[in-house]
Amino acid sequence: MAPPGTATIIMKVTGGEPAPPAVLAPRIGPLGMSPKKLGDDIAKATMDWKGMGVTIKMEIANRQANISIIPSASALIMKALKEPPRDR
Repeated sequence: MAPPGTATIIMKVTGGEPAPPAVLAPRIGPLGMSPKKLGDDIAKATMDWKGMGVTIKMEIANRQANISIIPSASALIMKALKEPPRDR
């Protein structure tokens, strides 16, 4: 359970790529955060999962985001097999 005053946002992103600000703005705009800065933070946090779709959980408190990764089974298998990043 999140402490009071904390917002939790769960969304699917492509690893190693910043989430589009147009997608982030409606979700984090009311929390007073910059979509561009948060997109860069997401890209940095998901760099190990480059090219794979992963689910992230953002816990936002005091205009600071704590980003954790919730990998899917397929992403874990791809990482374990050391598959090269997808060419998009």
